[in-house]
Amino acid sequence: MPEVFTAHFAKRLDSEAAMEVREAADGDRVVSGLVLIAPGNRHLTVGRDTRGLYVSVTDGALVSRHRPSVDVLFRSVAAAAKSTAAAALLTGMGNDGAAGLLAIREAGGLTIAQDEASSVVFGMPKEAILHNAADLVLPLDEIGAALTQPRRG
Repeated sequence: MPEVFTAHFAKRLDSEAAMEVREAADGDRVVSGLVLIAPGNRHLTVGRDTRGLYVSVTDGALVSRHRPSVDVLFRSVAAAAKSTAAAALLTGMGNDGAAGLLAIREAGGLTIAQDEASSVVFGMPKEAILHNAADLVLPLDEIGAALTQPRRG
């Protein structure tokens, strides 16, 4: 996503969503009810400290031809949140996110790929499915509920 776009995108989503949505800033805490959007042309990672989960916004090389890269984010989520992680890979072109989603699944987290019928571009979810990275393949309108369901284990 381009640098100028993400702040406007976050504001638009914030005006329409039930949760608070904003562009992430380095050091923001990961808390229930808050959606953080990766700033354009910056990677977003999740870390853990004694107070819980937080995000870092960093520069860095392109990954899968992208910055921000979903793979960078998801790999950090797998390392920081392990089996408590839940992630969905939605419509998009290419394969960014498939390896990171697999890392979350291998860490014991819940992983979801958007189904082909509800995807505008099925590239990213398809790659995740082909890599056996998705526990569930769901239409877009079912993903939110699946991510917020209490999990056993």
